[in-house]
Amino acid sequence: MTVLDDRIEMAEESTGLTLDVMFEWLEKMPVPEGYKTEIVGGHIFMTPQRDTHWDIVLDIVEQLRARYPRKRVKSDVRMDYPGHLNGFASDVVALAEGARRDDRGHWLPEDVEFVAEVVSRSTAGNDHGPKKDAYAAAGVPVYLIVDPYAGEWHLHTLPQDGKYHGSVSFGFGEDVDLTGTAVGLALRTDDFPRD
Repeated sequence: MTVLDDRIEMAEESTGLTLDVMFEWLEKMPVPEGYKTEIVGGHIFMTPQRDTHWDIVLDIVEQLRARYPRKRVKSDVRMDYPGHLNGFASDVVALAEGARRDDRGHWLPEDVEFVAEVVSRSTAGNDHGPKKDAYAAAGVPVYLIVDPYAGEWHLHTLPQDGKYHGSVSFGFGEDVDLTGTAVGLALRTDDFPRD
C-alpha cells in the first residue's frame, strides 16, 4: 500500500462512504447522454460535453500520441486521487511506461505523468481549485488547464508538499512547452477553438 492509498482509505473511513459506493449510485442514476460525471470532494458533478470541449481534448490526445502509445493515453477514465472522496474522470491523462492498476482495476495516480482539463463554465472552480490540489498531492508532474472561454491555458508543474510551485499562462496560439518535463514535447494551441 502506498502513502496515496493510505490517504484515500483514511478519507473514506472517516465518513463510511466510499468512492466505489458513490460510483455505484451513479451507474444506477439516469445520467443524461453526453454528460460527464465526477466526484470532487465528495460532491457529484455532471457536466454536458460540448463540441469545443471534445475538439480540444482530441487535439491534445493526437499530439500526445507522438510520444505515448495509445494504451497510455486516457480520457474520461475514473482515477481516485488524494483527499476526501476524489474520483476524477480527467479529460486527458498520459501514463508513465510500466503504469499499473490497483487490485480494483483502477490506474494509479502515481503513474500519471500529465493531466489536462478543459474548463466548463459550471465546474471551472474545480479545475483551478480542488482538482489542482489533488493532482499536486498525488505528485502529477504536469497539469494543464485549457480555458476555451478566455482563450488561454495554464500550466502547473513542480509538485511538492501538496502544491504546484511552477506556473505559467498564455493565450491560445502560444505553444505549451513541455520539453523539459516527463512529457517531452510541445503542444500546439493555435487550433484550439474558443467558446
